[in-house]
Amino acid sequence: MANITIKDIAKALNFSVSTISKALNNSYEISAETRKIIIDYANQHNYRPNRLAKSLKIGHTNSIGVIVNSFFSSTFLAQVLDGIHKASNEVGCDIIIMQSYENVANEKACLDSLISKGVDGILLSPVSETSNSDYINLINEKHCPVVLFDRLNPEIKTAKIGVNEYKGALEATQHLIDINRKRILFITGDKFGDNNQRIQGFKKALKNLDIPINPRYMVFCNLENTDELDAKISNSILELREQNIAPNAIFGATDVITTRSLGILAKLKIKVPDEIAVIGFANTDIAFSLNPSLSAIRQPAKDMGYLALKKLIELIECASNTKRTSLYETILLETSINIRKSTTL
Repeated sequence: MANITIKDIAKALNFSVSTISKALNNSYEISAETRKIIIDYANQHNYRPNRLAKSLKIGHTNSIGVIVNSFFSSTFLAQVLDGIHKASNEVGCDIIIMQSYENVANEKACLDSLISKGVDGILLSPVSETSNSDYINLINEKHCPVVLFDRLNPEIKTAKIGVNEYKGALEATQHLIDINRKRILFITGDKFGDNNQRIQGFKKALKNLDIPINPRYMVFCNLENTDELDAKISNSILELREQNIAPNAIFGATDVITTRSLGILAKLKIKVPDEIAVIGFANTDIAFSLNPSLSAIRQPAKDMGYLALKKLIELIECASNTKRTSLYETILLETSINIRKSTTL
């Protein structure tokens, strides 16, 4: 069945096309009674607005660009996208998803592509806290609003939705110390510097108890390539064991690092948690069924995605940059820690 048009509704109800259009757009010029008659008829006959025509008229495409690192390998990002889609269904916009694959040049290419498509706004999880900062600020000021989520670049002047990762890292490290695991191998991405809040939380927990920070226990991995990631983790563990300074715990700073570390230890036949306890940021829904079950810091990923898109819509609907900047804020959601067998002695 072909979709009915505004003209069809006007003819059926004996109203002008202008009246139908205004009623469907909730114009104050149309009485509540007339608006109800028109909207009820439109719903009963499955009217769908011509979004292309509307976008040309109002100068919007009704589409939102989303740039993530690699949702195929991350349960966390898949959950964030779930929240974004939930919000997009509520506001009625289309989503274009692109992946940077943890690469700064790819991130810029994704931004260029979305701008060329004329998206109304962009949701971005940056490759790092400093990647493409000037360019993103330019886009946010001259082209369309940009909202950051997950990784929060302090150089970008916009709204940001993240988690209190400092507190999450602090609590996880404190848990390892409480079970007398002080030789902690902290594993993170090679694009994160000392100002990263997960690194800061880890170091703060050690400092609180006067535990020296050994740079040899800080491992920075290439997150673009899982083979390189696995090799770096495996080699780091083996080298430290050969030098009689073996770690007795691992803290994984990302979903991928934490879950893969558990598999690497199994491959190396290193007992968890007897020889090395494992904890880290991980949103996998099967953490409890891994062998051993994985202790993890869980992030409210769906809430993050949902709030990020809602905030972006607020910015898009602002008539001027001045009003838009008044909505800039950083929202940090709380993490939760789940202690399981990978750290239970």
